[in-house]
Order: sequence, then structure tokens, then C-alpha cells
Amino acid sequence: MSHLASSSQHHSTLHSCYLHHCIATIEGHNCYVSSLAIGGHFLFAGSSDKEIRLWNLNGLISSHAEQESIADAMVVTGNGAVKSMVVSSDKLFTAHQDHKIRVWKISSHETKLTHLATLPTLGDRALKLLIPKHHVQVRRHKKSTWVHHLDTVSALALSNDGSLLYSVSWDRTLKIWQTSDFKCLQSVANAHDDAINAVASSSNGDVYTGSADKKIRVWRKMPPEGTDVLTLVSTLEKHKSGINALALSSDGNMLYSGASDRSIVVWEKNGGGSTVAMGTLRGHKKAILCLTVVSDLVCSGSADETIRLWRGVDKCYFCLALLEGHNGPVKCLTLAKDEDDPSSYLIYSGGLDCHIKVWRIFVGCN
Repeated sequence: MSHLASSSQHHSTLHSCYLHHCIATIEGHNCYVSSLAIGGHFLFAGSSDKEIRLWNLNGLISSHAEQESIADAMVVTGNGAVKSMVVSSDKLFTAHQDHKIRVWKISSHETKLTHLATLPTLGDRALKLLIPKHHVQVRRHKKSTWVHHLDTVSALALSNDGSLLYSVSWDRTLKIWQTSDFKCLQSVANAHDDAINAVASSSNGDVYTGSADKKIRVWRKMPPEGTDVLTLVSTLEKHKSGINALALSSDGNMLYSGASDRSIVVWEKNGGGSTVAMGTLRGHKKAILCLTVVSDLVCSGSADETIRLWRGVDKCYFCLALLEGHNGPVKCLTLAKDEDDPSSYLIYSGGLDCHIKVWRIFVGCN
């Protein structure tokens, strides 16, 4: 597989028209930061000690200093780490190490989170419990209903219209939930041969899952089987070790996968609808733990304690910035355009050093 690169002259030109710096370090967490999400004017952070904290973005950006920050709101829930978070309108969905998914209402005017539901809901569980065909064998002498995750819920993704929530787990299942009434619509048992660590939903409806089995699987809705039922359409294999992170471009044509083999594979959907590997981005010295994409920028966080920012120009990618400052593996990332400056971006990173860092990236070339 080729390493995506371009001429050194073009590379130098790109490096000459960007700047980056850390504008804030938030030190309020007592344990490592395991997940981040942006919704509206808020940054949500989940930690390994079951905390969810909420900050006003304007306050973080204007701090310009290292500080022990008191969150605008905080809830403590479940057991273990908050593994993943996604925001849809005024709802926050969180995935937990205790096998549950929780739903929160975001009250902007009061700056608080109100618990709405825990998935699977009691009604969904009770309905399935009464019907034997809804039971599945989970261990030699134990059965459970198929709506339950039986291990850590590792990642979440939303459909393009926000009507569906996709969850994956170390129990090797992929589940589909309806966000209107929180009903579980489908559970794909043994979706992979090992724990599933990542899920991404494309604007065209395709769903991608990445696993410790080194594979990415592509799932698609097939109309004859039902509107929201997913069917496996292909398996992508290029990584040499477990896959930890997936991210998609806004148009859904480019997929990026990060793995413990220290590489990021760039995949492209061709005219026939299949996904093919274009090449590999290399530079990190340890496992890739998280990925995020905005516009033509790809951001990666690694166990080597660094963040790399990559830019794709005519299908050639360059490492624009190496961000150093965390004192532990970078566990989660989110990237957003800076509303105050259209030529700059803001990166929020959380690490095993228990800190959240805010970085401003100025990209002067288009």
C-alpha cells in the first residue's frame, strides 16, 4: 500500500501558511478523559470515573491559560468509564463501561443535563422478556434478550438525520436504536470476531464498524429486508492489528481508520459503491487511539502522547502540525471550525493525563 505524499515543494508551501498553539489546558478531572463531544455552545467530557462534565465553549476559548476549571454542570452516573458521546439536537447520548447507553436532555438556558432514559428501556426489556424467541444464549447457562449489550458499549454514531443511533460493544454486537422512542430496532450478533471499538455512520446511510479483529465491516440498508435493517456488504482488511478509531468525511466518500499498528489507512468509495484503500498515513510512534475529520483536515491522537493534523489536497495528505503537550496517551478528540475566525480551527483533546487541551490551528492556504 502506498504512503500518501506529494512533492517537498508543495509540502513546504503548506507548512509556511499555518500556525498552531495551545490556548487552554483544563485540569478539573480526577481521572483520565475518555470521551469528548461538542453540541451547540457546549463541550461535553466523559471520564473514566463515570463523570460527565459540561463547559461553555466561549469560556474555554477565552481562558488562554492553564487552569483548574469548574465545569458549568456535572453528573455522575453508571459504573466505569464514559466511553463515547454523541449529540443530537437537545439530546446527549452516552455509552458506558457498565453495558448501558444513557440519554440526557441538554437544558441550555439552565446549563444542565437531565437524565431521560437508560437503554435498553424498561419497556423494551419487558416486551422482549415475555417472548422466548427474543432470548439469545450469552453463556453456557445464561440467556438474555437481544436488546441488551453484554459488555462495554465502546462507541456510538448517529444517522445523518439523527433518527437512528448505532452502538457497538466489546460483546461483538452492533445495535440500532430509534432516537424518538429509544426502541432497539436491530441487533447484529457476532458482527465481528472480536471486540468492536469504533463505529461511523455515512451521510449515504452506510455504517462502518472497526474491531480488534483487524477488520472494518461495511453495513448497508437493503430495502427488501426493511427500511432500517443493516446487512453486511463488505469487509475491509489492511491493518495489521486491532482497529481503534474510524472517521468519515462530510460527504461520506472518504473513510479514515486508525489502529494499534500506528497507521491511519485512507479509504475511498469508488463509483461502483465499493470502498478501496488509497494509502496510509504514517508518523505516530504508537497506536492510533482517536480520529476526527472536518473539511479537508484529519486529526489523529495517539498513545505516543501527540496529536497530528493532516491535510488532504488532491488526494495527497501532509502532516501539517505535530501537537505536543499531553503527558499521557491522547484518548479522545473533537475538531471544529472557529466561529470567530473562518481561517482557523479548534481542536479539543482529552488524555490519560486527566487534562483537556484546547488548540487553535490557523490554516492560511485553501
